[in-house]
Amino acid sequence: MNLGQAILEALESLSANKLRSGLTILGIVIGVAAVIAMLAVGTGAQDVITGSISGLGSNLLFIFPGNFTEQVRNPQPLTLADAQALADPFQAPSLTAVAPVLSATREVSYGSERTSVQISGVTPNYAAVRNYTLLEGEFISEEHLLGQASVAVIGPEVADRLFGRREGLIGEVIRIEGQPFRIIGVTAPKGGSSFGSQDDIVLIPLSTAQARIIRRDRNRVDLILAQVSSPELVPQAIEEVSQVLRTRHRTELGVDDFTIFSQQDFVATAQTITGVLTIFLGGIAAISLLVGGIGIMNIMLVSVTERTREIGLRKAIGARKRDILIQFLTESSLLSLFGGLIGIGFGWLIAFVVGQIAAASNTPLNPKVGLDAILLATLFSTAVGLFFGLYPANRAANLEPVEALRYE
Repeated sequence: MNLGQAILEALESLSANKLRSGLTILGIVIGVAAVIAMLAVGTGAQDVITGSISGLGSNLLFIFPGNFTEQVRNPQPLTLADAQALADPFQAPSLTAVAPVLSATREVSYGSERTSVQISGVTPNYAAVRNYTLLEGEFISEEHLLGQASVAVIGPEVADRLFGRREGLIGEVIRIEGQPFRIIGVTAPKGGSSFGSQDDIVLIPLSTAQARIIRRDRNRVDLILAQVSSPELVPQAIEEVSQVLRTRHRTELGVDDFTIFSQQDFVATAQTITGVLTIFLGGIAAISLLVGGIGIMNIMLVSVTERTREIGLRKAIGARKRDILIQFLTESSLLSLFGGLIGIGFGWLIAFVVGQIAAASNTPLNPKVGLDAILLATLFSTAVGLFFGLYPANRAANLEPVEALRYE
């Protein structure tokens, strides 16, 4: 018996028991659909998270005060002087821009509306480093910085809460801790990130924040952002920044009182976490495939019992053990293959519906059904059919012709 004959006979056998075959396929359909949908949602979530981190800026270094891994004696804070030293092209030639940041949560009000917002004292470089664009108005300038101006650039979420709109806000006056600030710009939406929403912010000149809103000793800053000229130079830039700060802080050899993270570090961490979650979800969904496989084995065992006389007759007229084995393995494989193909379509439909629901609720989630997921589900479902069909097929192939013909 060649493969073509085996497939034709398997199709005839399955079509003779349509209801039973359909119920058997259903288990595989549910399993494959669940795997496809979970992998698609996991991939979409990974894209959202890595995209939001990439939206923080281009080739960024995040320099924090303190050592996150070990205790340091007499740690020095990050200061404006540190940021100015890093901005020197002779000391850190790999950096193209440096932006010190001073931040704290403060109450912002307009009329009777009040809300708690992250207030960040920034310099003009901050917009370029963080890839901020404006819906309207202008960003903080050197003149604002030198004059300690009472001006603010607000995020779209703050605009929605305080004003109920995002346009026509230039010149409006908000109050930060009771002090008046004139709005000069509204940032374009960027969404969330590992550092919270990038739209729920109020940006003011760094000098104004130091003097009136967020007071720190010795020109301290909470964070220094540094933009590297190209991704290939990130390791070199990290070393340059470390050398500058070690020299300025006079730290002991091998003990830094600062911590540097690159954008790639955050992306890699996020991809690892979402990858593990995707595999976890896919593994849970794959349990449905095992249940479907057990269903195939049960049905094939019933089929072997029902067709015992047929098997005996085939062997009596010359059918080999291999022919019987191929016949029943083909049936179980076709069951799982049909179930896998239907499940792929059903899984894509589930992913599409999830994407539509996310879009309707303004959630930036776009499930993606990748070719790798389709191939994995197809191969796995076929393998399930082969694996769980092997025992019934082997049992059928080992029947003795005389005993099979006597079977009632």
